[in-house]
Amino acid sequence: MHELHSYLQDTWVRGEGEPSRLLNPATEEVIATTVTRGLDMGAALAHARTVGGPALRAMTFAERGAILRQLAEAIVDIRKELLTLSTINNGATRSDSKFDVDGASFTLQAYAELGEELGDRRWIVDGDGEAIELARSKRFAGMHIKTPRQGAAVHINAFNFPAWGLAEKLAVAILGGMPVVTKPATSTALTAWRMTQAFVDSGALPPGALSFVAGSAGDLVDQLRFGDVLAFTGSSGLGCRFKGAGHLVAAGVPVNVEADSLNAAVIGPDVEEGSDTFEMAVRDIFRDMTQKTGQKCTAIRRVMVPEDLIDNVVEALLDQADRLKIGDPSADDNVRMGPVVNAAQREDVLEGLGKLAEATEKLRGNGRPGTLHGVDGDKGYFVDVHLFKAADPAASLAADIVHDREVFGPAATLLPYDGSVDQATALLARGAGGLVGSVYTDDRRFSRDMILSAAPYHGRLFLGSKKVAESAPGPGTVLPQMVHGGPGRAGAGEELGGIRGLDFYLQRTAVQGYKPLLEKILDGA
Repeated sequence: MHELHSYLQDTWVRGEGEPSRLLNPATEEVIATTVTRGLDMGAALAHARTVGGPALRAMTFAERGAILRQLAEAIVDIRKELLTLSTINNGATRSDSKFDVDGASFTLQAYAELGEELGDRRWIVDGDGEAIELARSKRFAGMHIKTPRQGAAVHINAFNFPAWGLAEKLAVAILGGMPVVTKPATSTALTAWRMTQAFVDSGALPPGALSFVAGSAGDLVDQLRFGDVLAFTGSSGLGCRFKGAGHLVAAGVPVNVEADSLNAAVIGPDVEEGSDTFEMAVRDIFRDMTQKTGQKCTAIRRVMVPEDLIDNVVEALLDQADRLKIGDPSADDNVRMGPVVNAAQREDVLEGLGKLAEATEKLRGNGRPGTLHGVDGDKGYFVDVHLFKAADPAASLAADIVHDREVFGPAATLLPYDGSVDQATALLARGAGGLVGSVYTDDRRFSRDMILSAAPYHGRLFLGSKKVAESAPGPGTVLPQMVHGGPGRAGAGEELGGIRGLDFYLQRTAVQGYKPLLEKILDGA
């Protein structure tokens, strides 16, 4: 059994009192413990600000990128161990563990390459580098520059992606020149803890650049002040509390939230059963229902299907579900879906499934699967694949549940629609803001109209067609080159997006003065 320590002020430390227990969700065995009570979060933040911040800001983007490259290599060096830890702490299959762990190293590598592109400078000139003339005289002009904020970046991550969630925020903050205090969800912190150990042991990070909280955050958020930033991934309720916290508002602490999202897919009226685009849509929908046991913020929860195609989609999804092997991934290599992460999550999922069953027609699923592979008795937090259909997706009861309650597990609801852009968009909009929306069609006009009408409701749009059916990774994959986040319910935040992700950690400042002087000293050299 592992005992997780926190890494604060460049030292591994343990808290006091009764520890929290981390479980294997497939067996309910205790696999690790951790405690943070009594640890001085204020001192940890002060150390990050006064030691880590100056060290990182003294480096160029290229030098910070080199750090990220070493961190990516550190993950690769212990990849097999991380995959095993992910399986026993998250209940993840081998494939799902790779999705998390390899996503972490890939994102670090992507931002390492961006650092190399930005080169030997420590600030960014916003625009083409030419000063803007501001008066009749061409001498007086202005430019915008972006420089690192002078505080610390606090990252609070969700339980479903302990490796990728930590790495994607860390990569952008370090490249932006801000030290990081990261806190993973306690219940699945084992993978993140071991990854942080590898980061520390690599020697790549300057003192104070990274701190790790292996358990309750205590008063960490209360200690934030002007110059700091807070990035949070989790429930919309907690995200709203952070965004509205009086001391954060008063100090002007930027808060980025990535929260709940009732992501939706729209199958176009041109799609025919058996076509490449049809098969792609079914494949993506089922993958999102079952990958990570449906515990993905980008998973498809609602599916708009033309009325004359819905029986075909139902049949295809049920066929996939009937062939899926569910159980303990560590006990049976043939298992393709494991449990949800803990008892509380299972209860929340089951409650949501019950609500969906009241408002729609349940096509498949009955709580715990009847057949489990590699599982003895009734242990483990397993949930069957559930599929629902709303006969009238605009009816009051169905609308209140289907478009408002995210079931964070292996479930999706099919919504028949008339094939029009207007109705599809109206149903999409009922989700009140999403991380990603998907459109499957080979009709260019339908593609264009759906993109333009659906864009205001989403942070990202995925267009599936026969042209990309064999190459696209699917809408559930978050890539570092594209922004991740969404409006409204999704948190109104934005992460990643290549160089765009740095904006959260940089202060943009307008500088005015003598034009030749500005262009000479602020050209990034």
